[in-house]
Amino acid sequence: MTKKILTKREHQIFELLIQNKNTKEIAQNLNISEKTVRNHISNAMQKLEVKGRASAVIELIRLGELSI
Repeated sequence: MTKKILTKREHQIFELLIQNKNTKEIAQNLNISEKTVRNHISNAMQKLEVKGRASAVIELIRLGELSI
């Protein structure tokens, strides 16, 4: 089994991102602050060595971590 890149929470956030949810909606859905959402996204982007949410989503799809 391949090692997962994202934490469970990061994965939840990116699943909501690909459903076209914005930061505020994601925060409300997961009952966390908008800043926490942004921090999780930033951490995931650092792990993936990409700049931008769209690039992160593309890389996660390529790696098999997300599917559309």
